Amino acid sequence: MLDLLQFTNDPVLARRCDALEGLRLVVDLERLGKAERQAGRNTFISAHTLEDVGRIKSQLQRARLMVRVNPLHDGTAGEVDDAIAQGADLLMLPMFTDAATLREFARIVDGRRPLVPLVETADALRSANHWIDTPGLWEVYVGLNDLHISLGLRFMFEPLALGLLEDLAAATRVRGLRFGFGGIARLDEGLLPGRAVLGEHLRLGSQAVILSRTFHRPDAEISFEVSVQALRDAERTLMTRDLAQVQIDALDTADRIRRIASDMAVAP
Repeated sequence: MLDLLQFTNDPVLARRCDALEGLRLVVDLERLGKAERQAGRNTFISAHTLEDVGRIKSQLQRARLMVRVNPLHDGTAGEVDDAIAQGADLLMLPMFTDAATLREFARIVDGRRPLVPLVETADALRSANHWIDTPGLWEVYVGLNDLHISLGLRFMFEPLALGLLEDLAAATRVRGLRFGFGGIARLDEGLLPGRAVLGEHLRLGSQAVILSRTFHRPDAEISFEVSVQALRDAERTLMTRDLAQVQIDALDTADRIRRIASDMAVAP
């Protein structure tokens, strides 16, 4: 079963998530450089605060709480100490580019919490063999939004169609690490429907995915819980595919991605 990652600082939503199986809550403290990096794009810039870590943690009985800190900077040690003191179960490091940066972060954390490096730069992806054995890693997560920007691509799911996640997924599997990537919309929504994205997660052995904002659209006719259950039902169905069907679906998804990217390339 995939971990479904929900970014929130809303205690009510946190309790609703905690009542469901396989949800992981995320408080997002990342600010440094993000607005400039994603300028002009329809992306989410978090307004979460350190106090939200403790506020959300207090609502949880079984779900893990992950905290995304800022990229490595002079204040990282204090930020890590504060996140741990507020109840973080996992720590995610964004926007690293090389092994030295990730190892320095691991040194600062010093085994106090499991680490989740967020691969969202071309350099981090290309240097995976140099950092993947960093002590303390629990899961490797690929942030497709920033990664596709870093790679100069048009559409966030293009790295899937280009096969750029295959080696990293295999490397995590060999080492017994968890692996996850991207975000997922509701099953039949999104430029690339959630059902197609889910199929790729299962093909690559992914164990985690971020729920997109479509799960909380104000005009939604079905509830968050019903949407999550539909995703779980589809997950169970897709897991019954044989290898031939998995490959057929993967080729179809790659073709969809290429067509979407092509349309973006010619759009004004």
